[in-house]
Amino acid sequence: MQNTLTKTLPVKEAIETRHSIRKYEPTMPKEDLLEILRLGSLAPTAFNAQPARFVVIENPELKEKVKAAAYGQTQITSAPYTIVVYSDMEDVMATVEETSHPLYGDEGKTRQRQTFEGSFGGLSVEQRAVWANTQANIVLGFLMLSARGLGYDTVPMLGFNPAQVKELLGLPEHVQIAALLPVGKAAEEGKSAHRHTVERITRFA
Repeated sequence: MQNTLTKTLPVKEAIETRHSIRKYEPTMPKEDLLEILRLGSLAPTAFNAQPARFVVIENPELKEKVKAAAYGQTQITSAPYTIVVYSDMEDVMATVEETSHPLYGDEGKTRQRQTFEGSFGGLSVEQRAVWANTQANIVLGFLMLSARGLGYDTVPMLGFNPAQVKELLGLPEHVQIAALLPVGKAAEEGKSAHRHTVERITRFA
């Protein structure tokens, strides 16, 4: 897919210039959004489970409803798009053969089914959902860096009512929402990063 932007940022610059943004320019080419989603979907997942799913909110009326479910946070309606990043491990279990690499053929599909039934078949729906959400959070990180690498900005949102958002989007009760992720061009400058030093948070053993 052709990126409509003429310049992309190196990974180091994308990381160092990423800030949480809450006010956005009103438009964004959908081609760039789709490229961000494509790059996010390349994130690694254990067993190649790929449980992350996306709903992209673009309808103004729906944005207002989701904003209300997010306690009135205006970045939902300010951004041209808000990506709802969620995980659906029950969908993975039902279609697990799709996650087997084509190089392995039918034998690989059989092994993949056996692996997933052995690893997750004995767990409850809730336990599987918790595991899948850890994988969706890896995807979330890829999405944020992909957006910044293409010159866009985001803000990861955890402050919302999950049950209300699921109802508004028609999502099954068993899924877990990792985050809401508004995305677009910043209409304001973000705060400079304030982080612990590597020495503060690292121990070699």
